[in-house]
Amino acid sequence: MRAEVLAVGTELLLGDIINTNAASIGQALASIGVDCYMHTTVGDNEDRIAGAMAVALERADALIITGGLGPTQDDVTREAIARVTGRPLIRDPEIEQQLRARFAELGRPMPEVNARQADVPKGASIIEPTWGTAPGLIIEHAGGVMYAVPGVPAEMEDMLARAVLPDLVRRTGEPTRIVSRIIRIAGISESAIAEKLQDVWQMLGGERTMAFLAGGGEVRVRLTAKAPDAARAQDLVAAAEASVRSALGAAVIGVDDETLEAVVGTLLLARGWTLGAAESLTGGALGSRISSTPGASEYFRGSIVSYATDVKEDLLGVPAWVLEEYGPVSEPVARAMADGARARLTADIAVALTGVAGPSEQGRPVGTVVIAVAGPLGEVVREVRLPGDRSTVRTLAVSGGLNLVRLYLLEAT
Repeated sequence: MRAEVLAVGTELLLGDIINTNAASIGQALASIGVDCYMHTTVGDNEDRIAGAMAVALERADALIITGGLGPTQDDVTREAIARVTGRPLIRDPEIEQQLRARFAELGRPMPEVNARQADVPKGASIIEPTWGTAPGLIIEHAGGVMYAVPGVPAEMEDMLARAVLPDLVRRTGEPTRIVSRIIRIAGISESAIAEKLQDVWQMLGGERTMAFLAGGGEVRVRLTAKAPDAARAQDLVAAAEASVRSALGAAVIGVDDETLEAVVGTLLLARGWTLGAAESLTGGALGSRISSTPGASEYFRGSIVSYATDVKEDLLGVPAWVLEEYGPVSEPVARAMADGARARLTADIAVALTGVAGPSEQGRPVGTVVIAVAGPLGEVVREVRLPGDRSTVRTLAVSGGLNLVRLYLLEAT
């Protein structure tokens, strides 16, 4: 079965509200083996909503519509459904009575505009609301089915689980399952990953697919498998993951929720080591990210934010002559910062970040970042040029620092 999602609301187009419903519905459809081919967003305009519905119904077997079921003048999803299906809107007295009773329970009279929520396309099935006042709708049309549910996430999720998904399962006949896994990769570009995974890409197809998403200093490879049962789908994904790991080696951080900072924490705990940090351009962001992992207090000693050049000398013990001769953004200074953090914080290993985030150059081009790690295995230093604006450079620098710690710890195991 092919499904599409239509989100209604001008506020979504303007960016006032993020469309989290699309992600929730996509995940829910995948869990029952229904292919979601397209997500569309349209504003609060009856003509455009009706047009989007008509186009979607030509492509899909099922259309899930969110939003536009409220009582106000801009809530016109019901009218658009009536136009597309050719069914008149009929006020359902039972629904209207339920609406008035709900307001009475709250101790206030119902505004007459709420009575619009009792208008139902002729022949539609009703999904009674649990949380709000807007009933959902199920309408069969032209060999397909439309589900209209409220845009409020809690109300949408309730109707999705209670009515939409069970109805879709009944209509699909033989059930299938879609399983996805995210492989997290660092230290290598998206294009280089695609090149290394060319053979894996060609091996997939049919039951399995692969997609790439870069951002935040990582590349995520999504592996998806569709099979008659969850166990078979899991096996297909596991086999694909093994192929990806074989092709990429240590560049693979982990899967799904295994973030860089969480993996670093796991490796530190396994080794029984503690970690300290010294930061310049990132201003504490590295320490914040490390400490965001529950249980980080067991291995994270802290971070010294040595933003100013003299603080590098005073707090981290970076020799003045090193700062003078090489400049604050240099390999010798990064090494000295890591050594200083390791000593001052009594940590087994330490990571240091120094660089130029912009917008102006400070003796080195914008985007120049030097990362150093010091520990029992000696020192490792990397100088990189990072793209983007100030915020992006800082974000990528933090990820680069964490990844160098991860690689250092892998060498130690």
